[in-house]
Amino acid sequence: MTRATAALSSADTPRICDILVIGGGLAGSSFAIACASAGIDVVLVDRLAPVARTAEPFDGKTYAIAYGSKRILDGIGLWQHAAPEAQPILEIRVADNNAPLFLHYDHREVGDDPLGWIVESRWLRQAAYDRIKQLPSLTQIAPATATSIVRQRDGVTATLSTGQVIKARLLVSAEGRGSTLRQEAGIRAIKHDYGQDGIVCTVAHEQPHRGIAVEHFMPSGPFAILPMTGDRSSIVWTERTAISARMVALPRPKFDREVAQRFGDFLGATETVGPIYRYPLSIELPERIIDRRLALLGDAAHGVHPIAGQGLNLGIRDVAVLAELVVDARRLGLDPGSADLLARYQRARRFDILALSAVTDVMNRLFSNDIAPIRAIRDIGLALVNTRPMTPVRKLLMQHAMGVLGKQPRLTRGLSL
Repeated sequence: MTRATAALSSADTPRICDILVIGGGLAGSSFAIACASAGIDVVLVDRLAPVARTAEPFDGKTYAIAYGSKRILDGIGLWQHAAPEAQPILEIRVADNNAPLFLHYDHREVGDDPLGWIVESRWLRQAAYDRIKQLPSLTQIAPATATSIVRQRDGVTATLSTGQVIKARLLVSAEGRGSTLRQEAGIRAIKHDYGQDGIVCTVAHEQPHRGIAVEHFMPSGPFAILPMTGDRSSIVWTERTAISARMVALPRPKFDREVAQRFGDFLGATETVGPIYRYPLSIELPERIIDRRLALLGDAAHGVHPIAGQGLNLGIRDVAVLAELVVDARRLGLDPGSADLLARYQRARRFDILALSAVTDVMNRLFSNDIAPIRAIRDIGLALVNTRPMTPVRKLLMQHAMGVLGKQPRLTRGLSL
């Protein structure tokens, strides 16, 4: 438990705060940090103890942090803790299986900054914890869960598994997919199972990757090669569920051969290092992301296909928008959990969420097949987008990949809250 014992007591003397965040993953902790950085009183409840999130050894899990997301994390003081372990993405190459045509993005086309960064999840977790310890207006209670939550017109009262009672003006669910708070609010979600699994692992290779990310589209789904620090790359391999189960059950030498077959030899010999993970892929979109005194954030607000590695980035953009609305409201002496503020949050996020969900869904359906006419059409499309000089479509796609498309909140524009 962090800064909780002295600050919180029993139900006789509940802890009063502005915002209560349930869920201590990267989206929830980033939002709590963003608000607390502006002096807002925040309580963050996490089911895992800090040591469980920060003491794990290398586990092979990584995140792709877009340029816009990096700006947000930088603006809330989190990025500086993770930057030494972040690998810049200098180029992105998108290829359709074995077709000779491919799409190529180079960071020099849009400036000197990288297109994004690849960071191991353990370093982001540690960065969040390090930043939390610096903020006196942020109280983290962990391990703990909310056993009872009452949302009323004028505020929220939560009883925790520790026996502590929290009263807040705004409740934020950052619990991930299948959010309990979302279900209790009666918010229905559209769900679709793709019949695919994501196989995630890390490989070491002989040659340096030079900061180049590669995405191969194969009949079973995308096979992404994401550059990590050192001569390593993270693999996100989309495969049909029945086949993926057999793949991860293979002895490591045979699994390595399967990876090498898809990886290619452009970086020399490869070898899997660390654990191998498999998880089902689906899309999950709630009918709304707000309710009385409640805002959904991160995967609780949207679950998308990992085809472009944009899931976390979508959640970080949630953080930037909601934090800006809350901070502005408190500075004006307004209610951070008002119906009007929450409605503005939903309006501001609706297009981005729906657009990215649609793009990832269409891309997965379009590229996860080997039908000749469709293959020809998408190869021609890749060739047209890849023309020089930069076309409007190409510029649009690069801005999308960098997370700087459309109207941006202050943090994404490099401004403070």
